[in-house]
Amino acid sequence: MLSLLSSVNKVVVLLVAVLVTTPLTLSREWGEEEGVTFGQLGKDVTLTCAGVSLGATVDWRWNGAHMLPEDSVVQQGQLLLSRATLSSEGTYSCHNTDGLLLSSLVLRLGRVPEVPSVSCRAPNYDNFSCFWASSVETFLPTKYISTYRKKPLTEDEKQRSQPSDVGLCTQDPAHPLSCTVMQAQFWSSYRMNVTEVNPLGSSFRLLDITMQAIIKPDPPEGLRVEPVPLAPRRLRVSWEYPSTWPRELHFQLKFRLQYRPIISSSWSVVETTNLSEVITDAFIGLEHVVQVSAKDFLDAGSWSEWSPEVWGAPAIGQTMAPSEVATAAVKPEGPAEEPSLAPNNAPVAGHSDSTEKVAVLASLGVFAFFVLAAILGFAFLMWVRVKKHGKEATKHHDLLAAAIHMKALPKAQIL
Repeated sequence: MLSLLSSVNKVVVLLVAVLVTTPLTLSREWGEEEGVTFGQLGKDVTLTCAGVSLGATVDWRWNGAHMLPEDSVVQQGQLLLSRATLSSEGTYSCHNTDGLLLSSLVLRLGRVPEVPSVSCRAPNYDNFSCFWASSVETFLPTKYISTYRKKPLTEDEKQRSQPSDVGLCTQDPAHPLSCTVMQAQFWSSYRMNVTEVNPLGSSFRLLDITMQAIIKPDPPEGLRVEPVPLAPRRLRVSWEYPSTWPRELHFQLKFRLQYRPIISSSWSVVETTNLSEVITDAFIGLEHVVQVSAKDFLDAGSWSEWSPEVWGAPAIGQTMAPSEVATAAVKPEGPAEEPSLAPNNAPVAGHSDSTEKVAVLASLGVFAFFVLAAILGFAFLMWVRVKKHGKEATKHHDLLAAAIHMKALPKAQIL
């Protein structure tokens, strides 16, 4: 029984997958505009008088007038439009020899769809959206059908394929040229099928995507630029996570801050994992333009678009002592930020004077250590040399004294 259910399940999955990856065929009936006939631009279009046998004598009129478009001819009761152009559109009616209306139709001209252009983006790890555009102006009513199929990565996944692995990519009527796949799986790959359909035919695009490659967060929100009191060269900048990005410990963002004075076109850029930074090289008395963008902390995907520009100017007034400025620059003004998961060697940009002082003091300490070590080493070498020289002098003196003593002894005693 289980094997039978498994086989039926595989057949269903296979049929749905074929439907997803096969271009749609278009029936002859568009079904939206009654009494409308569609023709292809640049091609010959033949209009037939409904209810009249072929070869009957009829009188054709265009928009109520007897004058017909150029390069048009009536053959056996049918109206032939050669190489039809947009100017040939309109209402056509056929009449008998007495002028009685037999039938009428509205002619609309356009082109067959070509392969649409499609791109996809994931604003977070829970869902992704695809966007498309027609490759050619068809001049006709158009529909889009968007579907997806999850691609199995291993043989085991192929055996466990589920009907839920394929489906329609949901379209929002407010955004007719896009669709969204909800509850997507981050480590999975998908095949998207976007089919463009109009009364003359259809065309489709297949696109293979991987979630990690299309991650692109929305811009950070709540960007604020504030002066640091009595610090004419400092600006405190803070921002918040985009509301579309869930705040989860294993899915963090890093940020890129760019700023410039309004009189300059060159940007200064700082990369950080914090939600605030202090600009220490602002121009005194000038407005500055500031923007920020975000990216997945592990470098998946691409950077977000820049946030809207925010302007701010440093404070003007009496300056503080350097230590007071540093204290004011790093003093928190709101709730403490959540701890970052950045590794110790992650690039975090700090601009406070306290950090600079610590770095300078550390450098001076290391330098003093090496100088002291060099002095002690030199003193030790001199001590060893002096001690060695003293031993040699003592030994030489002892030998000389012994020789003098032996010379003073009587010869007989020496023998």
